[in-house]
Amino acid sequence: MWIAKHLRLSYAYSELQTLTAERTAELQKLTQRLLKVQDEERRKLARDLHDTTGQTLAALKIAVTLLQQECKEMPAIQALITEVTEHTDQAIGEIRTMSYLLHPPLLDEVGFGCAAEWYIEGFAKRSGTKVKVDIAPSRGSLPKNVEIALFRVLQESLTNVHRHSGATEASVHFQHDADAVILEIRDFGKGIPEERMSLLCETAAQTGVGLAGMRERMNELNGTLEIASGDWGTNLRATIPLFGMPQPASACA
Repeated sequence: MWIAKHLRLSYAYSELQTLTAERTAELQKLTQRLLKVQDEERRKLARDLHDTTGQTLAALKIAVTLLQQECKEMPAIQALITEVTEHTDQAIGEIRTMSYLLHPPLLDEVGFGCAAEWYIEGFAKRSGTKVKVDIAPSRGSLPKNVEIALFRVLQESLTNVHRHSGATEASVHFQHDADAVILEIRDFGKGIPEERMSLLCETAAQTGVGLAGMRERMNELNGTLEIASGDWGTNLRATIPLFGMPQPASACA
């Protein structure tokens, strides 16, 4: 009797483990599909902003310039036109920045290294954070899904540095070896509270959408995401194995 009950419990537990593993795998696949859709939507929105809204603002600036030439003898109107021109230039700059942040053209044109340097430079200016950059010379181009994953990890990590760390300094290190790429972001802020670190070491939903997205990007590429934190700050390391993928030569101008 006891043996039969034990066997039934063992079987039920095994069934539950199998079901949990299947549901976890399905959830991971769904998350990865959502991330791909998100990336495609960002690319499309970036293109639409640049090609549609950007061109509309460029046409507006041309029209304002022509109007300015027609009103040379009207100082009051000239002042208004100058103000409109300044606002138009500001809007064009903001649209360009927004478009590039959604999906930087450098990522498609010359690869992750150059896109990362561009993004870090802009981040430092916008946030006031001093960022030390160490990006090793490229050994060649990377698969597009690897480059996108690395860039999104960089974006999310630096955003977290700005929002949560209180740091005025950070560093970014990128290493491209023959068999793997390693992206490391470190801040010199207040660190992550111990109770929060306990949650971050789990894969539960409480870890937050941003971190969950980074983890899923790494999982899809058989990579790893490691986080260490203390009163010295926080260090995040993303490692993606390449497994001898062909790497066609590509240079960053």
